[in-house]
Parts: sequence; structure tokens; C-alpha cells
Amino acid sequence: MTVHFIGAGPGAPDLITVRGRELIGRCPVCLYAGSLVPKALLEHCPPGARVIDTAPMSLDEIVAECCNATNAGRDVARLHSGDLSIWSALGEQVRRLEAEGIPYTVTPGVPSFSAAAAALGRELTLPELAQTVVLTRTSGRASAMPAGEDLEAFAATGATLAIHLSVHVLDKVVADLLPFYGSDCPVAVVYRASWPDECIVRGTLGTIAAEVAKSPMERTALILVGKVLSAHDFRDSALYDAAYQRRFRGRGT
Repeated sequence: MTVHFIGAGPGAPDLITVRGRELIGRCPVCLYAGSLVPKALLEHCPPGARVIDTAPMSLDEIVAECCNATNAGRDVARLHSGDLSIWSALGEQVRRLEAEGIPYTVTPGVPSFSAAAAALGRELTLPELAQTVVLTRTSGRASAMPAGEDLEAFAATGATLAIHLSVHVLDKVVADLLPFYGSDCPVAVVYRASWPDECIVRGTLGTIAAEVAKSPMERTALILVGKVLSAHDFRDSALYDAAYQRRFRGRGT
């Protein structure tokens, strides 16, 4: 039997992949992160499925459910919000399953930073402005940042920053970034991207703290920082330039 780890996407239930939806539909056991995964996805579970909210559970309890399902000959759909490659606790669960000899698969999902960029209608990389997106966070109770992984180090690159789980320390984020980006650098804070109660607050590093204070947000908000958020005079990409010849275009010189 197999445990299928599934990225459930950022919030909107129709932003799950087709593969993820089909896996949910054929697994008689479903473990889901109830605080972040939309309940509408549970409608894809087969009739009579054992559905368990893992929000109040420990790692030992979650692994025990996987072991029990395996021993009973049942596949498990393990739903996590967003994509499993970042801040999902996938690593520790996989390590335990491997120790137990339980097979697993991983199905990616739409990450929150992609949903936030879509909500803003912005590309996070633009020619000659930014070609790098840094996905990061600040230290929290669950996990401290390793040495060298601080906002100042990333800000020194001038890249577009997608700062997760940090809106509660927005004042510190602003203070750390101001020397590198300047007070007029565009900022957008996107709360619960793609959910029905999605909220977007726009501003600059000089104004964003005051703007967010008008609409207090929880940690499910994402902070995006960078010139790309308001740029209009950037150079067109060479990719679609009429003079740019490439193997798929098939035009003569």
C-alpha cells in the first residue's frame, strides 16, 4: 500500500492538480491539514473513506495512522496546503515512512507565492529588473532560520522577495529591507491568496506597515517585495522579438 502526499494548492479547491484530485478519489483514507486545506477537496474522497484532520495531531500520531492504513491494505491520501517542496513537513514524514518501509509518492501543488502573483496580475521576473525570486521567511517558534539565511543577505541581491509566515513581524521586515531597496520600493501583502476572503494590500516599504495596520492579517499572508510589482518601462523579453531566431520558430534570417 502507498501513502500519497498531495499538494492541495493555495486555497481555491479547483487549483489542485488533476492527478491530486484523482488520488484523493481512490484512497480509502485521507489525512488532511484542516487548518489550511479547503474542506471542499474532501468531497472527492470515496464513499465511506476514513477522513482525519491532522491539525491537532503530532507526527507520531500521523505516522501511526499511515501504518494502520498500510497494515489494513489501504492507500492514504495525505493532503498538505500549497506545494510540498517548501515548509510542508514532508521531510520528517518521509523519513519516518522510509524507516517503516512504507512506500509513498509525492504530487506537487500550486504554491502560495504563485497564487499571490496571479492575484496581483504580475510576473515576478522581468528583463533587466529581476531574474531571481527568493522564497524565504523569518525565524519562528516552529523553526529558526539557519545562520546566513537572513533578509539582509537576500536583499543585497536585489531579487524579488516572497517572504512567508512573517506578516506578524512586518515592522522588522521593513527595517531589514529599507537600506537595500529604499522606501519607495513596491510591496504587496496578499492574505489567503485564492480563498474567498483573499485580501491584497499594496504600498511601498515606506507605507506598507501603516496600510496593513488598517487591515490586520494573520500568518497566512505573503509579503512580496521588488521593483517588478509596479514596473511598466521594462525592456521586452527577447524571447518573442521578431529578430530573435530559435530552433522552434523555424524562420529564416
